[in-house]
Amino acid sequence: MAIFQIHFLWFQISPTWYGLMYFLGFLSWFLILQRRWFFTRKELDSLILYIFLWVVLWWRIGYVLFYNLPYFIEHPSKILSTWEGGMSFHGWAIGVIIALILYATFKKKWLFLIADEVTSVLPIGLGLWRIGNYINGELLWYANYNGPFSILRNNISYFPSTLLEAFLEGIILYILLQIIYKFRKHQGEVAAVFLIAYWILRSFSELFRLPDSHIGYLLWTNWITMWHILSLPMILIGIILLLYLKNKENIKH
Repeated sequence: MAIFQIHFLWFQISPTWYGLMYFLGFLSWFLILQRRWFFTRKELDSLILYIFLWVVLWWRIGYVLFYNLPYFIEHPSKILSTWEGGMSFHGWAIGVIIALILYATFKKKWLFLIADEVTSVLPIGLGLWRIGNYINGELLWYANYNGPFSILRNNISYFPSTLLEAFLEGIILYILLQIIYKFRKHQGEVAAVFLIAYWILRSFSELFRLPDSHIGYLLWTNWITMWHILSLPMILIGIILLLYLKNKENIKH
């Protein structure tokens, strides 16, 4: 949904609410990390650029590969039609992981330490992007809901599933990670808790939104979605990493 439109000759400027939330998300990451003085300004500029480029690339690629590959094989010209919707969290996650690995490798930084810094602020962007979904009237469920913050679409009111996600994945997860960040004993704990906690919170919020219409529910259930299947590696990696760090602590003592 466009915030406004400006036509000049053959050009059209139409900034969207979702695009604004992208900008605010990256800006908030930059400002918070800058205040911590962990990175130099040059290092932080490079890190944000790494994340931006790989996220933008993989957010769309993830959707194409994981959610609607047969359609895009038949209609390859639609792959770049991002304005029609279709972005994947799993593609986003892959993009962030690639960016962190490349940055840590080229800058010769410890990966776990970089991952803790970045994942501690990620919920802000996640929450803002859900607010963008809400403004656009996307990811609807529970028709004829007339309670607070209901979304009206085609003269039907819907439950604000995206605001629930913004609260859980944005506010609650951010507060939790700040606590872990402050009291962590090992590098990597924040990243591990992010993977586990996000999976739990998002799995709950998935119960309050409809799955993609062309996929539906999986495994003969009325609650398991493609997101649950694709997210299994995330929860497994988070648990394994947390156990590894805990075992490392025990060995140390």
